Amino acid sequence: MSGHSKWATTKHKKAAIDAKRGKLFAKMIKNIEVAARTGGGDPAGNPTLYDAIQKAKRSSVPIDNINRAVKRGSGAEAGGADYATIMYEGYGPNGVAVLIECLTDNRNRAASDVRVAMTRNGGSMADPGSVSYMFNRKGVVVVPKGDKLDEDTVMEAVLDAGAEEVNDLGDTFEVLSEATDMVAVRTALQDAGIEYDSADANFVPSVQVELDADGARKIFKLIDALEDSDDVQNVFANFDLSAEVVAELDEDE
Repeated sequence: MSGHSKWATTKHKKAAIDAKRGKLFAKMIKNIEVAARTGGGDPAGNPTLYDAIQKAKRSSVPIDNINRAVKRGSGAEAGGADYATIMYEGYGPNGVAVLIECLTDNRNRAASDVRVAMTRNGGSMADPGSVSYMFNRKGVVVVPKGDKLDEDTVMEAVLDAGAEEVNDLGDTFEVLSEATDMVAVRTALQDAGIEYDSADANFVPSVQVELDADGARKIFKLIDALEDSDDVQNVFANFDLSAEVVAELDEDE
Protein backbone atom coordinates (compact mmCIF):
# COMPACT_ATOMS: atom_id res chain seq x y z
CA MET A 1 0.00 0.00 0.00
CA SER A 2 3.04 2.30 0.12
CA GLY A 3 2.44 3.59 -3.38
CA HIS A 4 -1.16 4.41 -2.60
CA SER A 5 -0.10 6.13 0.61
CA LYS A 6 2.43 8.37 -1.14
CA TRP A 7 -0.13 9.07 -3.84
CA ALA A 8 -2.65 10.03 -1.16
CA THR A 9 -0.09 12.37 0.39
CA THR A 10 0.55 13.98 -2.97
CA LYS A 11 -3.19 14.31 -3.59
CA HIS A 12 -3.53 16.00 -0.19
CA LYS A 13 -0.93 18.60 -1.22
CA LYS A 14 -2.63 19.07 -4.58
CA ALA A 15 -5.97 19.61 -2.86
CA ALA A 16 -4.70 22.84 -1.32
CA ILE A 17 -3.69 24.10 -4.76
CA ASP A 18 -7.01 23.04 -6.27
CA ALA A 19 -8.90 24.85 -3.53
CA LYS A 20 -7.18 28.11 -4.43
CA ARG A 21 -8.34 27.66 -8.01
CA GLY A 22 -11.88 27.03 -6.86
CA LYS A 23 -11.93 23.66 -8.62
CA LEU A 24 -12.19 21.65 -5.43
CA PHE A 25 -15.07 23.73 -4.11
CA ALA A 26 -17.11 23.22 -7.27
CA LYS A 27 -16.54 19.46 -7.21
CA MET A 28 -17.50 19.19 -3.55
CA ILE A 29 -20.71 21.13 -4.18
CA LYS A 30 -21.54 18.77 -7.04
CA ASN A 31 -20.98 15.76 -4.76
CA ILE A 32 -23.35 17.25 -2.17
CA GLU A 33 -26.03 17.89 -4.76
CA VAL A 34 -25.84 14.35 -6.14
CA ALA A 35 -25.81 12.79 -2.66
CA ALA A 36 -28.94 14.76 -1.71
CA ARG A 37 -30.70 13.72 -4.91
CA THR A 38 -29.80 10.07 -4.42
CA GLY A 39 -30.49 9.64 -0.70
CA GLY A 40 -32.53 12.65 0.39
CA GLY A 41 -31.64 15.99 1.93
CA ASP A 42 -31.37 14.89 5.58
CA PRO A 43 -27.71 14.19 6.50
CA ALA A 44 -28.81 12.20 9.56
CA GLY A 45 -30.41 9.58 7.32
CA ASN A 46 -28.01 9.90 4.39
CA PRO A 47 -24.41 8.95 5.32
CA THR A 48 -23.09 9.84 1.85
CA LEU A 49 -24.52 13.35 2.15
CA TYR A 50 -23.23 13.65 5.72
CA ASP A 51 -19.68 12.83 4.64
CA ALA A 52 -19.86 15.10 1.59
CA ILE A 53 -20.98 18.01 3.78
CA GLN A 54 -18.32 17.35 6.43
CA LYS A 55 -15.60 17.21 3.79
CA ALA A 56 -16.78 20.49 2.26
CA LYS A 57 -16.92 22.21 5.66
CA ARG A 58 -13.38 21.09 6.49
CA SER A 59 -12.22 22.55 3.18
CA SER A 60 -13.86 25.89 4.06
CA VAL A 61 -16.63 25.73 1.46
CA PRO A 62 -19.12 28.49 2.46
CA ILE A 63 -22.08 27.10 4.40
CA ASP A 64 -24.54 28.97 2.16
CA ASN A 65 -23.14 27.16 -0.89
CA ILE A 66 -23.49 23.83 0.94
CA ASN A 67 -27.08 24.51 1.96
CA ARG A 68 -28.09 25.59 -1.54
CA ALA A 69 -26.54 22.43 -3.01
CA VAL A 70 -28.56 20.28 -0.58
CA LYS A 71 -31.75 22.12 -1.52
CA ARG A 72 -31.09 21.79 -5.26
CA GLY A 73 -30.32 18.10 -4.93
CA SER A 74 -33.32 17.30 -2.74
CA GLY A 75 -35.67 19.29 -4.98
CA ALA A 76 -36.42 21.94 -2.34
CA GLU A 77 -34.92 24.54 -4.68
CA ALA A 78 -34.93 24.69 -8.48
CA GLY A 79 -31.81 24.59 -10.61
CA GLY A 80 -30.39 21.14 -9.93
CA ALA A 81 -28.67 19.38 -12.82
CA ASP A 82 -29.12 15.73 -13.78
CA TYR A 83 -25.61 14.41 -13.14
CA ALA A 84 -24.46 10.94 -14.20
CA THR A 85 -21.37 9.09 -12.98
CA ILE A 86 -19.15 7.76 -15.78
CA MET A 87 -15.87 5.86 -15.42
CA TYR A 88 -13.20 6.04 -18.10
CA GLU A 89 -10.13 3.82 -18.22
CA GLY A 90 -6.74 4.40 -19.79
CA TYR A 91 -2.99 4.24 -19.57
CA GLY A 92 -0.64 7.09 -18.79
CA PRO A 93 3.10 7.41 -19.49
CA ASN A 94 5.19 4.37 -18.49
CA GLY A 95 2.14 2.10 -18.57
CA VAL A 96 0.51 3.58 -15.46
CA ALA A 97 -3.12 2.46 -15.21
CA VAL A 98 -5.55 5.35 -14.82
CA LEU A 99 -9.22 5.40 -13.74
CA ILE A 100 -11.10 8.64 -14.39
CA GLU A 101 -14.33 9.18 -12.47
CA CYS A 102 -16.63 11.81 -14.01
CA LEU A 103 -19.78 13.38 -12.67
CA THR A 104 -21.40 15.20 -15.57
CA ASP A 105 -24.61 16.48 -17.11
CA ASN A 106 -23.05 16.27 -20.59
CA ARG A 107 -21.56 12.89 -21.53
CA ASN A 108 -20.17 14.08 -24.87
CA ARG A 109 -18.31 16.97 -23.25
CA ALA A 110 -16.89 14.73 -20.51
CA ALA A 111 -15.71 12.10 -23.00
CA SER A 112 -14.10 14.76 -25.19
CA ASP A 113 -12.32 16.45 -22.25
CA VAL A 114 -10.93 13.15 -21.00
CA ARG A 115 -9.77 11.99 -24.43
CA VAL A 116 -8.05 15.30 -25.22
CA ALA A 117 -6.27 15.40 -21.84
CA MET A 118 -5.08 11.82 -22.24
CA THR A 119 -3.79 12.10 -25.81
CA ARG A 120 -2.05 15.44 -25.25
CA ASN A 121 -0.18 14.20 -22.18
CA GLY A 122 1.21 10.83 -23.24
CA GLY A 123 -1.83 8.77 -22.33
CA SER A 124 -4.24 6.54 -24.23
CA MET A 125 -7.82 5.42 -23.67
CA ALA A 126 -8.53 1.77 -22.85
CA ASP A 127 -11.55 -0.52 -23.17
CA PRO A 128 -13.88 -0.84 -20.15
CA GLY A 129 -12.59 -3.50 -17.75
CA SER A 130 -9.04 -3.55 -19.09
CA VAL A 131 -7.72 -1.29 -16.30
CA SER A 132 -10.31 -1.39 -13.52
CA TYR A 133 -9.43 -4.97 -12.52
CA MET A 134 -6.16 -3.59 -11.10
CA PHE A 135 -8.09 -1.54 -8.52
CA ASN A 136 -10.28 -2.41 -5.53
CA ARG A 137 -13.05 -0.18 -4.20
CA LYS A 138 -12.13 0.70 -0.62
CA GLY A 139 -13.36 2.95 2.13
CA VAL A 140 -10.72 5.58 2.85
CA VAL A 141 -10.99 7.69 6.00
CA VAL A 142 -8.32 10.36 6.54
CA VAL A 143 -7.55 11.28 10.16
CA PRO A 144 -5.46 14.36 11.07
CA LYS A 145 -2.65 13.68 13.51
CA GLY A 146 -3.00 15.10 16.98
CA ASP A 147 -0.40 15.55 19.72
CA LYS A 148 -1.43 12.34 21.50
CA LEU A 149 -2.78 10.39 18.54
CA ASP A 150 -0.71 7.47 17.30
CA GLU A 151 -1.28 4.64 14.83
CA ASP A 152 -2.12 2.09 17.54
CA THR A 153 -4.80 4.34 19.05
CA VAL A 154 -6.46 4.81 15.66
CA MET A 155 -6.34 1.08 14.88
CA GLU A 156 -7.75 0.19 18.30
CA ALA A 157 -10.71 2.52 17.67
CA VAL A 158 -11.60 1.13 14.23
CA LEU A 159 -10.57 -2.53 14.29
CA ASP A 160 -13.96 -3.90 15.35
CA ALA A 161 -15.71 -1.67 12.79
CA GLY A 162 -14.08 -3.46 9.85
CA ALA A 163 -10.89 -1.48 9.30
CA GLU A 164 -8.22 -3.43 7.42
CA GLU A 165 -5.17 -1.24 7.97
CA VAL A 166 -3.96 2.16 9.11
CA ASN A 167 -1.29 3.95 7.07
CA ASP A 168 0.91 6.80 8.32
CA LEU A 169 0.91 9.50 5.61
CA GLY A 170 3.03 12.01 7.51
CA ASP A 171 0.53 14.69 8.54
CA THR A 172 -2.42 12.29 8.62
CA PHE A 173 -3.43 8.67 9.13
CA GLU A 174 -5.34 6.83 6.43
CA VAL A 175 -7.77 4.11 7.50
CA LEU A 176 -8.65 1.54 4.83
CA SER A 177 -11.67 -0.77 4.89
CA GLU A 178 -14.13 -2.40 2.56
CA ALA A 179 -16.26 0.34 1.00
CA THR A 180 -19.34 -1.10 2.75
CA ASP A 181 -17.64 -0.69 6.15
CA MET A 182 -16.60 2.94 5.67
CA VAL A 183 -19.52 4.50 7.54
CA ALA A 184 -19.01 2.09 10.45
CA VAL A 185 -15.30 3.00 10.56
CA ARG A 186 -16.05 6.71 10.48
CA THR A 187 -18.67 6.30 13.21
CA ALA A 188 -16.21 4.32 15.37
CA LEU A 189 -13.70 7.16 15.11
CA GLN A 190 -16.35 9.67 16.14
CA ASP A 191 -17.41 7.48 19.07
CA ALA A 192 -13.79 7.37 20.20
CA GLY A 193 -13.55 11.17 20.03
CA ILE A 194 -11.16 11.09 17.07
CA GLU A 195 -11.69 13.71 14.37
CA TYR A 196 -11.49 12.82 10.70
CA ASP A 197 -10.88 14.99 7.62
CA SER A 198 -12.72 12.95 4.99
CA ALA A 199 -14.45 9.64 4.35
CA ASP A 200 -14.67 8.44 0.74
CA ALA A 201 -15.07 5.28 -1.27
CA ASN A 202 -11.99 5.32 -3.52
CA PHE A 203 -10.27 2.99 -5.96
CA VAL A 204 -7.05 1.65 -4.45
CA PRO A 205 -4.53 -0.10 -6.75
CA SER A 206 -3.68 -3.76 -6.17
CA VAL A 207 -0.86 -3.71 -8.75
CA GLN A 208 1.64 -0.84 -8.93
CA VAL A 209 4.18 0.63 -11.34
CA GLU A 210 7.41 2.00 -9.87
CA LEU A 211 8.29 5.43 -11.27
CA ASP A 212 11.38 7.61 -11.20
CA ALA A 213 11.11 11.37 -10.74
CA ASP A 214 10.77 12.05 -14.47
CA GLY A 215 8.01 9.47 -14.79
CA ALA A 216 6.24 10.94 -11.75
CA ARG A 217 6.33 14.43 -13.27
CA LYS A 218 4.76 13.09 -16.46
CA ILE A 219 1.91 11.32 -14.67
CA PHE A 220 1.27 14.38 -12.47
CA LYS A 221 1.04 16.51 -15.62
CA LEU A 222 -1.53 14.10 -17.04
CA ILE A 223 -3.55 14.06 -13.81
CA ASP A 224 -3.51 17.85 -13.62
CA ALA A 225 -4.82 18.05 -17.20
CA LEU A 226 -7.60 15.59 -16.43
CA GLU A 227 -8.61 17.35 -13.22
CA ASP A 228 -8.80 20.68 -15.05
CA SER A 229 -12.07 19.39 -16.53
CA ASP A 230 -15.10 20.41 -14.49
CA ASP A 231 -16.62 17.00 -15.27
CA VAL A 232 -13.74 15.00 -13.72
CA GLN A 233 -14.32 14.33 -10.02
CA ASN A 234 -11.48 11.92 -9.23
CA VAL A 235 -8.43 10.39 -10.90
CA PHE A 236 -6.93 7.15 -9.57
CA ALA A 237 -3.59 5.80 -10.78
CA ASN A 238 -1.46 2.79 -9.84
CA PHE A 239 2.03 4.24 -9.61
CA ASP A 240 4.47 3.80 -6.75
CA LEU A 241 7.12 6.29 -5.64
CA SER A 242 10.16 5.57 -3.50
CA ALA A 243 11.07 7.88 -0.62
CA GLU A 244 13.97 9.16 -2.69
CA VAL A 245 11.71 10.09 -5.60
CA VAL A 246 9.25 11.82 -3.27
CA ALA A 247 12.12 13.84 -1.79
CA GLU A 248 13.29 14.82 -5.28
CA LEU A 249 9.79 15.92 -6.24
CA ASP A 250 9.48 17.97 -3.06
CA GLU A 251 12.53 19.93 -4.22
CA ASP A 252 10.52 20.93 -7.31
CA GLU A 253 7.95 22.69 -5.13
